[in-house]
Amino acid sequence: MLLASLVAAASLIPLGFVVAMTVAAGWETAVALVFRARTLELLGNTVLLAAITVPLCIVVGVGGAWLVERTSLRGSKAWAVLLAAPLAIPAFVNSYAWVSAVPSLEGVFSGVLIATLSYYPLVYIPAAAVLARLDPAIEQSAASLGLGAWSVFFRVVLPQLRIAIAGGALLVALHLLAEYGAFAMVRFDTFTTAIMEQYRSTFNGAAGNMLASVLVALCLVLLAAEARLRGNARYARIGSGAQSTPTRLPLGRWEPAAQGALAAVAVLAVGVPLWIVGRWAVAGGAAIWQTAELAHAVGSSLWLGLLGALVTTVVAFPLAFLAVRFPGTLSRTLELANYVTSSLPGIVLALAFVTVSLRMVPGIYQTTGLLVAAYVLLFLPRALVNLRAGLAQAPKELEEAARALGKAPLTAFVRVTLRLAAPAAAGGAALVFLAVVNELTATLLLSPLGTKTLATEFWSLSSEIDYAGAAPYALLMIALSAPVTYLLFQQSKKAAGQ
Repeated sequence: MLLASLVAAASLIPLGFVVAMTVAAGWETAVALVFRARTLELLGNTVLLAAITVPLCIVVGVGGAWLVERTSLRGSKAWAVLLAAPLAIPAFVNSYAWVSAVPSLEGVFSGVLIATLSYYPLVYIPAAAVLARLDPAIEQSAASLGLGAWSVFFRVVLPQLRIAIAGGALLVALHLLAEYGAFAMVRFDTFTTAIMEQYRSTFNGAAGNMLASVLVALCLVLLAAEARLRGNARYARIGSGAQSTPTRLPLGRWEPAAQGALAAVAVLAVGVPLWIVGRWAVAGGAAIWQTAELAHAVGSSLWLGLLGALVTTVVAFPLAFLAVRFPGTLSRTLELANYVTSSLPGIVLALAFVTVSLRMVPGIYQTTGLLVAAYVLLFLPRALVNLRAGLAQAPKELEEAARALGKAPLTAFVRVTLRLAAPAAAGGAALVFLAVVNELTATLLLSPLGTKTLATEFWSLSSEIDYAGAAPYALLMIALSAPVTYLLFQQSKKAAGQ
């Protein structure tokens, strides 16, 4: 209980920082900075970006999931993997590839293009999982009442996807608020790019703090909207029942169009980035692979990724244990505090850590410990969700049975509970590792002097228009991300009973 409370308290540091900075600025200054033309411009850009990108991601994600799981689409298993593959390509790498291919890309529609191609899998993967396990008897009953195929989809199937769509849309929107590198490359101003500019020019000045407060407010609005949209309706049956095999809708003459649409998505989201990055790697020759900086970046990324994954998983364990073994208002409140913090952009959390560390404990600024602490708060839910699921598969009755057979409490806990939860813990740690390896903004602000990761070195070289030199870093990030992306896809299919 004490450990879980301490973790939750630490997670409130970014929110406390934003509130404290707003109060310190004074009411008149805060109002003047928030309601100035620049802030309204950034707000307009952000709202327009989300208003176009989120619906596009829903259409592409749900449409792709329906074609793969509910139609007679040829090669559906291959398409299922290809549609999830863009998650292995960081958005700023995707942007780098497209800017290399089309140097004139800039503005809101370029941002929409990059964001949609990078983030639609956040809707596709949960939607496909729901469609895969959806009982076809529901659709068959609707069809027997005279509803056509499209009516069944919109009136029966689509409402069953409500939670998946709401959750996926929330993740897309939060990524849009947090993303820096992808939008900076196409010269599209958002709150995150503007805060980074303010930080570099005035080192955490009042204007940057006010932009951060608006960004935090937007995050909280998105969380509240998703909770309201998700609602309290039930979408599950009691017991697995005897589920029948779904009848796949024949595409007929629409087969070529469906294949063409999916091929276009795969080429734009996966083919173009891999081709452009590969082309730059070839153009750079062997010299770009034989640098001390590349070896250092690989080592640093692996070290920080492993350390961040280990510490985050260990920190998440008390919270997961409390949520599973002692459910109640307190455990839900502690868990919610971590979810709210993790939804904040890395730039806001990094600014909070910079300010708090310099003012209270200057010695920890730009240390590995502070950087790992930021990773923990940013990515804790990735480990928490998996651990909670794993601990749920290890009920306390099994541990009590082991103790009844003569095992000491600690031995019973280790040999029963920890053993059963280990696979879930490993899955959560893998997801945290992936996030740490590809993290950019917090690492740029908090990493110790001389520390270079694949993400920060890629960003440094690509910002200098050294696209050939940046290519190896991009390829290595994709290579490290691909296995974890495939693991995530396979876990979603297992959850669907496939």
